[in-house]
Amino acid sequence: MPQPALFAIDIVAVILLVFGLYFPRHRRRDLVAAYLGVNVGVMAVASSLSTSSAGTGLGLGLALFGVLSIIRLRSTELDQHEVAYYFCALALGILSALGGGAAWHIPAMMALILLVMFIGDHPRLFRSYRRQSLLLDSAITDQVALVAHLEQLLGARVHSAAIQRIDLVNDTTLVDVRYSLPGGSGAGLRVAATTTGGARR
Repeated sequence: MPQPALFAIDIVAVILLVFGLYFPRHRRRDLVAAYLGVNVGVMAVASSLSTSSAGTGLGLGLALFGVLSIIRLRSTELDQHEVAYYFCALALGILSALGGGAAWHIPAMMALILLVMFIGDHPRLFRSYRRQSLLLDSAITDQVALVAHLEQLLGARVHSAAIQRIDLVNDTTLVDVRYSLPGGSGAGLRVAATTTGGARR
């Protein structure tokens, strides 16, 4: 497939990724520019390197963008789903610059990336599962008692409760808890209200 056609497909794909999937679901405006910039930047540099005679140049260039992306991820607070979108934007740009192979191959891979993110980040997928860091107003050292307290507090089934810090002086417990709601959005509202009143994040 001609390179300009791949570039056009990449632009359409990243627009769908950012404005069709990410922003409507998560509403973080600052990452819109980051995803678009990473995609177009990688596409431009990788396509320039791929036309050169030095095959190692392309590998080094792509490795450089990988290192830069990791540094970027370490310099700001991103959730795991935002990391996934970040690397999808990166992958789309690289695919569009590679070219070669069957005409359907690269567009199919781009479509697969979009499909995986559509399904994997869908709001209805495991929607009853939650993760929170809670600062409890009591020091609880017993794991069984901690799980029981969290289940009563959240009104949910606790699957994992990892103690991050216990302060015996101030009588507090910082815990990372993963749980599932009994079902429905109403349960989520009740849990949010209980958490606000009974624990400090």
